[in-house]
Amino acid sequence: MSGSEAAADRGHVAVITGGTKGIGLACAQLLAGQGMQVFIGARSADDVQDTAAKLTAEGGGVVRGATVDVTSTDAVREFVSRAVHEFGPVDVLVNNAGISGGGVTADLTEQTWDSVLDTNLNGVFRMTHAALNEGGMRHLSWGRIINIASTAGKQGVVLGAPYSASKHGVVGFTKALGNELAPTGITVNAVCPGYVETPMAQTVRGNYARAWGISEDEVLRKFEAKIPLGRYTTPDEVAGLVGYLTSTTADAITAQALNVCGGLGNF
Repeated sequence: MSGSEAAADRGHVAVITGGTKGIGLACAQLLAGQGMQVFIGARSADDVQDTAAKLTAEGGGVVRGATVDVTSTDAVREFVSRAVHEFGPVDVLVNNAGISGGGVTADLTEQTWDSVLDTNLNGVFRMTHAALNEGGMRHLSWGRIINIASTAGKQGVVLGAPYSASKHGVVGFTKALGNELAPTGITVNAVCPGYVETPMAQTVRGNYARAWGISEDEVLRKFEAKIPLGRYTTPDEVAGLVGYLTSTTADAITAQALNVCGGLGNF
């Protein structure tokens, strides 16, 4: 029996951070709908409980979860251990938790810089390390680590130096670890959305509106004008690529950073 067949026999276990909103929620819904046992994490206990109950009621796989702060090593280890206690070894990790952050670089505080890097980059390392160890993935012969990066991880973003730097780091980490784990049957890939309509996107548009002295609607029009497809990507479209990367058809895809961006970044 292959590693993927063995995992499928006991039911794939997927752990998703930032799993109550936006892209993370869409991923949880998709993977649960495929019959996986899904363990979601977020900062709000109420959001985790409500989302898990809603997704389980929709059918497919069972969804449970717990609060997690990806900037805390102890919290991350406890979170992954709870997932294992609930469902068993972790087959699939979706590192989705992240924050925005930026502004005029000369005016940035170290606190802003450190907060964005610690969440978006160090958080990915902490979760991955815990999934491999406490989650038992390193002892499996099949696994998936999928990091939600960004097209900002491949090009510079004006007024977004911390965010862009953090996502560049995620892409580099993905490529290094993907090559390292390639002989084991565990693949590591980054999914790089462009502009996606999420609660974070609304916050970002508000920040640019204040920085540029224009309305949020004007910011939206400026952003949409840069996208060849002419619109924002949806969370479900990003989740679709995540779902594909968890399939056995994607066994040969690793150490890649794949765009879902409506043509915004053709690199």
